[in-house]
Amino acid sequence: MKKTGYSGKHRPRYMSGGELALSAAWFPCALLYNELLLRAFDGDVRFFSPALLRIVLFSAAAGLLLFLLCDLIPKKGISRFLAGTVCFVFTFILCVERGIKSMFSVYYGVLAAAGTAGEAVGNFTDSALAAFFNTLPFALLALIPFFLFLFLRRHIIPDVGRRRPWTARGLTAAAVVLFELAGVLLSATGETAALYTYDFTTNNAIPEFGLFTGVRLELQYAVFGMPEADIGEFIEQLPTTDGTDGPTGETQGPESTQTVGGETAAPGGETEETTAGEETTPPESVEYGYNVLDIDFDGLAAASSGTVSDMHRYFGALTPSKQNEYTGMFKGKNLILLCAESFCSYAVDPDLTPTLYRMTQEEGFVFTNFYQPDWTLSTCGGEFSVLTGLIPNWFGKSDSSRRAIGKDMSVTLGNMFRAQGYQSLAYHNGQYTYYDRDEYLPVFGYDYKAEDGGGLDLPTDRWPRSDYEMIQYTCDQYINEYVENGTPFHTYYMTITGHGPWSFYSDERSVEYQRLVQEKFPDLSRPCQAYIASNMDLDRALELLVSKLEDAGIADDTLIVMAADHYPYFLATGNSHTGSYDYYNDMNRYFGHAEDSEKLTSRYHSTLLMWSGRIEKTVVDAPCYSCDIVPTVANLFGLPYDSRLYSGRDILDSDYDPAAYSSSMPLVIFANNHGQGVSWITAAGTYEASLRKFIPNEGVTVPEDYVSNVQNLVNGKLQNSKLVISQDYFATLFKE
Repeated sequence: MKKTGYSGKHRPRYMSGGELALSAAWFPCALLYNELLLRAFDGDVRFFSPALLRIVLFSAAAGLLLFLLCDLIPKKGISRFLAGTVCFVFTFILCVERGIKSMFSVYYGVLAAAGTAGEAVGNFTDSALAAFFNTLPFALLALIPFFLFLFLRRHIIPDVGRRRPWTARGLTAAAVVLFELAGVLLSATGETAALYTYDFTTNNAIPEFGLFTGVRLELQYAVFGMPEADIGEFIEQLPTTDGTDGPTGETQGPESTQTVGGETAAPGGETEETTAGEETTPPESVEYGYNVLDIDFDGLAAASSGTVSDMHRYFGALTPSKQNEYTGMFKGKNLILLCAESFCSYAVDPDLTPTLYRMTQEEGFVFTNFYQPDWTLSTCGGEFSVLTGLIPNWFGKSDSSRRAIGKDMSVTLGNMFRAQGYQSLAYHNGQYTYYDRDEYLPVFGYDYKAEDGGGLDLPTDRWPRSDYEMIQYTCDQYINEYVENGTPFHTYYMTITGHGPWSFYSDERSVEYQRLVQEKFPDLSRPCQAYIASNMDLDRALELLVSKLEDAGIADDTLIVMAADHYPYFLATGNSHTGSYDYYNDMNRYFGHAEDSEKLTSRYHSTLLMWSGRIEKTVVDAPCYSCDIVPTVANLFGLPYDSRLYSGRDILDSDYDPAAYSSSMPLVIFANNHGQGVSWITAAGTYEASLRKFIPNEGVTVPEDYVSNVQNLVNGKLQNSKLVISQDYFATLFKE
């Protein structure tokens, strides 16, 4: 007779209470362990904060979901393989993110890490190897759950039959939903709502929501698109006239209102030092107009819908910057713009870098309050802000520059000068395709050449390549074209000699000047000495450039502008080759400045060079930053532009009250400031996000609603700088 049913060893065995507890708790605990490990190694975040609860909830939801999936798979060998693979992949991503944070001081998304970060690691092998060895202790700790799983896998996922009744599985599924909803509710509301939705970046998401959720959101938004902010909420708090008689809907083109221009506006004949906005105050009879174009924002808003309509209303509600005594000073003249790799004020020395010192401290415009924020995008972000006047952003795995490929970027200096009949040239002594510059610089209006297949072949192939040689082998062409044929030029240089890490062992440019630096600063730490030495080649490049212009007799016809892409973050805490020591603070102490950190705005104080043979020393004290360069230059050259379309403003517009809130006042925005939130500086004071505190300048009293109004303006600028790219807004605005 044929037997039916089960008996003996063939009868299905249900999990005991201990086995069930081990199996159900393993996955959430393993996931949470690694999340907390990453958090413990991150010096930029407070370990105990409200984010901890969100991370616990998301870890519980994800871990229980993985447990449920493994439970539903009948073949336990497959179930163990799936669980082990997930555990290993998550650990691998965890270690990669820790290595990237160690190397670049930011977290990259998994998609971005495969592109930008991977490209950087491949090109800076020494730094990548150093990052590997410095993160090795972290990696060994991170692998503990994986190796424990391999050892305990038959206990975590035991060989049992119909392991649990469906009611228990239903309760597990309900717990997954409950934990996930609780995490989402705490994340998508309150102070973190923007970071979870329309202001998402992996760098901010990991400290606030954990790595697993950061990866989930990145992939989710890559597939379904990023949520967009409601621009209407930013418009409501904007003042209609900013307390001035400026236009809110009127349209005044620069050419119709311009009263000062050309050589008559130049203060170059003055012999004593002046301060912008004070001793250079124009006569009372001069009536300056506004830097606006003939754009009917109200009409465009009425004819549009959705986000684009809101954007029209937003820009139309802003007060433009005023033209001033410097408007058109360089009309029809030439511009040379440099984005200097890792440049900062400590690279300026009267003995070691005398040309830099002369051009930033003794002649031209002297900016005492200039900043280049950390955009979490390394060189690409700083370069974008210098070339476009817009705040750079992450767009999932992409960034503003790459996202702009194929879009209308009429507002860039390259395109504006090209529209005026200029040669618009760009050079880089690094790789032609790096960061996809070969694709986005032409979109920004440049004929672009670079090393390694990009049409620029310098004689010396050493790391880093020489800025001096780049100037030497490129400047004669455009200078001669201007002298012989009268064709004005705008030339852009992205330098590389100052690239970190800095060492007298691996940096061949630094070695050339090692003796001079060590004689001048014998007690300064070696990496800081090497950093200063690396910038001496940049100084020689500028010396050569000025000499070439003077020999050609066009130094007075040419404005040279230079700003950093970012501060020398390879010296800072947590970077691969420095371990846990902050060498940047060595320079702070050595040169008599207060210690700071990457969380504070003072870390990003820098030097803006704006020099011409025709400008006497003119001190500018207004707070300013890299996004202000484009509108300032556009005003100096009398270019037709609308100041409301930029994140920055004309630095030389001094028509503002330091204690009053306005949408055209000096404003420096520090976006994505190392997971601390958004800091900002105005003429009235500084808001430090890491301290959650506004610090007014001495003698300045602001209205009660000043901070909230500025926060609203900051948020509006941040969101619109993203939307003008994602919506291809300028194509709509400037279409025929």
